[in-house]
Amino acid sequence: MTAIEWTEKYRPRTLKEVLGNGKAVSDLRAWAESWERGDPQWKAVILYGPAGVGKTSAAMALVAEMNWDHIEMNASDARTASAIGKIAGSASRSMTFSGKRRLIILDEADNLHGNADRGGAAAMVKMVKNASQPTLLIANEYYGMSKPLRDACLGIRFRSIRKSTVASVLRKICKMEKVNCTPDLIEQIVEISGGDLRSAVNDLHAAAEGALNQDIDRAATSERDVRSNIFKAMDKIFKGTGPREAHRAASYLDESPEDLVHWVDENLPLVYKGPSLALGFDRLSRADVFLGRVRRRQNYGLWRYAAFMMTGGVLASGTERKRGYVAFRPPSLWRRMGQTRSARNLRDSAAAKIGRHCHLSTKRARTDLMGFFGILLKDKGSAPKVAALLDLTPEEIALLMGSKPTTKKVIRIFEEGQRLREEETIERIEFGWGDIAKKRSDAGIEEIIAEPKEPKEPDKPDRTNSQGDQRSLFDF
Repeated sequence: MTAIEWTEKYRPRTLKEVLGNGKAVSDLRAWAESWERGDPQWKAVILYGPAGVGKTSAAMALVAEMNWDHIEMNASDARTASAIGKIAGSASRSMTFSGKRRLIILDEADNLHGNADRGGAAAMVKMVKNASQPTLLIANEYYGMSKPLRDACLGIRFRSIRKSTVASVLRKICKMEKVNCTPDLIEQIVEISGGDLRSAVNDLHAAAEGALNQDIDRAATSERDVRSNIFKAMDKIFKGTGPREAHRAASYLDESPEDLVHWVDENLPLVYKGPSLALGFDRLSRADVFLGRVRRRQNYGLWRYAAFMMTGGVLASGTERKRGYVAFRPPSLWRRMGQTRSARNLRDSAAAKIGRHCHLSTKRARTDLMGFFGILLKDKGSAPKVAALLDLTPEEIALLMGSKPTTKKVIRIFEEGQRLREEETIERIEFGWGDIAKKRSDAGIEEIIAEPKEPKEPDKPDRTNSQGDQRSLFDF
């Protein structure tokens, strides 16, 4: 038996069996019933929340309860506009041959990001707006999806399941599977799962298989390499009983040290103060040194030192810390990077065009030449020529000039630049045709020159006088 079989065996078959999210289930049922009545206010819903809380199970239970057909696809695998339109788009606009409704289920809908996905996000928005069949999107991060997609769908949030609910499910499974499980082990599995019911069931099954028909509490389950709760890990790192516990809590996370260092950096000032804060940042800077060496040398064995410095090292530096509840928060750097992503893409696009023209790298062009080209664009005479030479867009012109794309000056430079490019294109075409005509003309002349001439009359023999002098006939 594989570990996944218990999750499938005890998967909810009806919406009533979905535990821990009564309000979300009620909203989902109401949405489905509006489709049955033929007056849905929303064509699509987004089920979002942490992993393992029953989103997919609720979707499949809805299909069974409403007696609908369904088609399921992973949106993060079929990222392109053509793939999503081909698979899900046509299905969302037609009913089945039996006349049943068809539920379109798109999993991992939050894993589409910008240009790399070649229109996948836009295709999903178009599909939702044009759908004549109910559409259900599943995501972990609600704000990981584009705003147009969120606005086009009804959002239904699934929350982490309470520990008591997870424990009751595990006890029920143990009873049905006739597994001898101690209360301590169930508590341990529940604690590790962090509200993820699917992971808890998988842990129980793995422990039962590992016990080889002995007492299940002999099986080691605490080493499961799964994603733990990052906020609980932060609590262990800043308020744990010792460095080893802090490092152990971080090892359960599905986070690399290069991501975890941002979490610690963001929340360190919320907990420590005074000399403890200074010492904590010193330990964190040492961790960053190791991360830098990993990047330069590609020696990932140094990650262990970086991880210990940013967890156990930071914990050991805290003699003055805030007591009580602390509202840990995600790294603000990630939020700022997300907000400035389009601006950075625009900057890199302009730098790449400058670099290609000057035979330099994009990085070198970005650091050394963007200011210079900005000065050229501010000159009335050279601006259109520069815009035409680099084929700059209005946004790129405005970036280099430090202006806005909608200003009259920027629009004028762009339009004159496009006019110059058109004139140059026409001139090249005319020159090309002229060159071809010249070649054809030259070829004709060569043919004329190369034509065979009329054969000459053979020369008549020369007459020789008495003295033996050779004279032609015309010498007389």
